[in-house]
Amino acid sequence: MNVRILAVLSGIALCIGQYMIWMYAPIEMTMGIVQKIFYIHMPMAMWAMISFFVVFLASAAYLIKREDRFDRIAGAAAEIGVVFSALALISGSLWGRAAWNVWWTWDPRLTTTLIMWFVYAAYLVLRSAPMSGERRALVCSVLGVVAFVDVPLVFYSARLWRSVHPNVLGAKGGGMEPEMLHTLFFNIGAFALLWLALLILRSRQMGQAARLDSRMVWDDE
Repeated sequence: MNVRILAVLSGIALCIGQYMIWMYAPIEMTMGIVQKIFYIHMPMAMWAMISFFVVFLASAAYLIKREDRFDRIAGAAAEIGVVFSALALISGSLWGRAAWNVWWTWDPRLTTTLIMWFVYAAYLVLRSAPMSGERRALVCSVLGVVAFVDVPLVFYSARLWRSVHPNVLGAKGGGMEPEMLHTLFFNIGAFALLWLALLILRSRQMGQAARLDSRMVWDDE
């Protein structure tokens, strides 16, 4: 798949998404213009969780087949997921400060999301540990499977416990206007293109780095 084409398409889609956020979607009556952070916040949170699901699938595939490409996909998806979830936490804090007058509250979804971020940040630290490539990939794959336990907890936390987060994708779109839903889903699609471009690009970079490392080992011998 051509990464350049994906990058261009994602750039165009993100620009259109910004136009829809500021010009197409109406201003929410209760929170006002600050609610527009939501159209960036939710897609990043959503694709962060999808990234961690990919880590789970790729890690399981590596444990079964022992193919390096699955380890690279897991590593790339984890990096994207950590970045996206960090941005989701930051944008959520900005939104919360304006809407609830607090930067942070120990809401179930916020708490489980923060735990998820720490778990996958630790996963990335483990990937840089001084171990042989095969052993590191094996250990990281086990962690990549186990760490996924927290992801469904993040998703269902708003339903399991009392939460300030609305169920936007529930019945009738959480009471959102059609223009708001159109804007939300378009931005989810725009971030999907960006996510895919980043995943392919980073996976290829990891593959090239592995080939360079193997050549350096042969040269030293």
